[in-house]
Amino acid sequence: VKTEQVVKKKDNAKKSLPASKRVDLDNKGVGPITSVNLPKAIDQSMVKHGEEVYQKMCTACHRVDKKFIGPAPKGILKRRSPEWIMNMILNPEEMVKKDPLAKELLAEFNGAPMANQNLTEKEARAVLEYFRTLK
Repeated sequence: VKTEQVVKKKDNAKKSLPASKRVDLDNKGVGPITSVNLPKAIDQSMVKHGEEVYQKMCTACHRVDKKFIGPAPKGILKRRSPEWIMNMILNPEEMVKKDPLAKELLAEFNGAPMANQNLTEKEARAVLEYFRTLK
């Protein structure tokens, strides 16, 4: 019985955290990306490309290290799977309709949906590589 109570407390504690702070590394999201292999070494040329894409396409709504119109990407890989991140970038409309976490983020950020910037998978992967450097 005590174990059950501890599990319930942990579940309730998770639910009380805002979606942007909650850790869910198992959810891969909804979209074209089902598997991402992240090598141990960070690809610096991909980081440079990803930072350029981020600066051009994402900064209207995102700040690296603070909440803005959308969540901050700093430390995102400690909270989300690489697949979830890429699916959110590539497929935001379907994510906010079908993914429970994306729905909660939409509510947390005042119903401001993430715009589909129509990035290619290569661009989204470069942005993900850039995010790996934001610790």
